Amino acid sequence: MIVDFHTHIHPPELQGRRDHYLRSDATFRELYSDPKAKLTTVENLIEAMDEDGSDVSVVMGVGWTDRGLARESNDYVIDSIRRYPGKLVGFASVSPAWGEEAAVELERCADTGLRGVGELHPDTQGFDLGDPDTMAPVMEVVRRRDLIVTTHSSEPIGHIYPGKGTTRPEALWQFIESYPDVTVVCAHWGGGLPFYALMPEVAEGLGNVYFDTAASPFLYTSDVFETVVRLVGDDKVLMGSDFPLMRAGLVLREIEGSSLSAQEKSAVTSGNALALLGL
Repeated sequence: MIVDFHTHIHPPELQGRRDHYLRSDATFRELYSDPKAKLTTVENLIEAMDEDGSDVSVVMGVGWTDRGLARESNDYVIDSIRRYPGKLVGFASVSPAWGEEAAVELERCADTGLRGVGELHPDTQGFDLGDPDTMAPVMEVVRRRDLIVTTHSSEPIGHIYPGKGTTRPEALWQFIESYPDVTVVCAHWGGGLPFYALMPEVAEGLGNVYFDTAASPFLYTSDVFETVVRLVGDDKVLMGSDFPLMRAGLVLREIEGSSLSAQEKSAVTSGNALALLGL
């Protein structure tokens, strides 16, 4: 069993309106200004899953700022899950900057069976993860509906790439400390947050925090798998590809070639995700 905890799909109609959303949506502009940047449908994802051996994928938006685009994207995720039962788990795209409107949209999505919110992009969506007043409406729904929060994360140093932003370990830690009872998935290895688990107070504070491996080969050497598992435990890591940026097969090959034990590999590629999602 393989679970890919970080994939994106886009309504097919988006391709024909690319120029419109480059003007109206800050996240879309940041990630898809390059004509080579991929927009992909659920059919593309299912085909890739079959080829790479993935059994289940978590599908989500990309932190849209345009409210119409977010709702259209959420509707597409909802419809895709209905079309491919057992293959997909959905997260809702909302921006905490919308206040109560974000909470209403998240409630709507939770009513359809979506299991989380994300991927949040604080920089392009224009909100502060550490601002309790901004986060309150969305996080109240998250707590009441027992949803998972996936947030973009970025490294404080290293190479620059589209969408990197400034959601660094310090910002993530402030958010995590504010909501110790909420399940948080920090994408892209949490921008290096697991390395701070060498500090006892950080290790203790990661009780409900997980780290996904999205785009890992673009960011780190393959040693990151053994290093993070050693620092935070094999129960804290979720295999994620960041499809369509990257195929799951590439990440899976790195995991298979690592020095992780068979038990650790199983936890990372499926066990942790299955437990977290209640599958």
